[in-house]
Amino acid sequence: MNEKKKSIEKFIKKADINIAANDLMTAFVHRSYLNESKDSNLENNERLEFLGDAVLELVCTEFLFDKYSDKPEGELTALRSALVRGRNLSDVAENLGIFDCLYLSRGESRATGKARGLIMANTMEAVIGALYKVSGLEEAKSFIKRHILNIIDSIISDKLYIDSKSDFQEKVQEKYKVTPHYKVEEEDGPDHNKLFISGVYIGTKLISKGQGTSKNAAEQDAAKKALDKEF
Repeated sequence: MNEKKKSIEKFIKKADINIAANDLMTAFVHRSYLNESKDSNLENNERLEFLGDAVLELVCTEFLFDKYSDKPEGELTALRSALVRGRNLSDVAENLGIFDCLYLSRGESRATGKARGLIMANTMEAVIGALYKVSGLEEAKSFIKRHILNIIDSIISDKLYIDSKSDFQEKVQEKYKVTPHYKVEEEDGPDHNKLFISGVYIGTKLISKGQGTSKNAAEQDAAKKALDKEF
């Protein structure tokens, strides 16, 4: 307990938030921990995650609405999705040292790849929920602005909000009057940390290959590469 509390206090300092470690503890309790520690008198973080998800979406929506008065609804929605996607939240959590704060089962404490990323992303939402509940909307909003909204410029400059599959499909249908299709060419690694390589085809012609930790990510990468070389 003491070591976890020290990690939480370290996180609070690094994240620059105004909340006591005890008030934040529940945000770090994964349900798997309670399966092995039934007498801990702790509550898992899923309710806080539910609350934090709503707060995060509200803050991001308001931020984008105010900042980009010239952008239509569809583009704002794509930008918001890019901001709140699991990989982004997981990267922020990793940088802030959240994994060291987590109460996990022995099995989950060894998680890697997608499994670890999902735990981290969900915990980020739980932290936001705890901040909102204990310290109010402004404190939660301040945290989100410092650690999540600060990457919006790179998302736009790198076009990370664009759905490459939809963009590619639209262009192929316009040019060839057919719909491109995808095929998994290779997959490697254990179930919790797979790498997929997918090809995108127009008819029987392979246009490009992409890779990712999910089939969709690999397909998005393949579509982006096809667009980059103007197929």
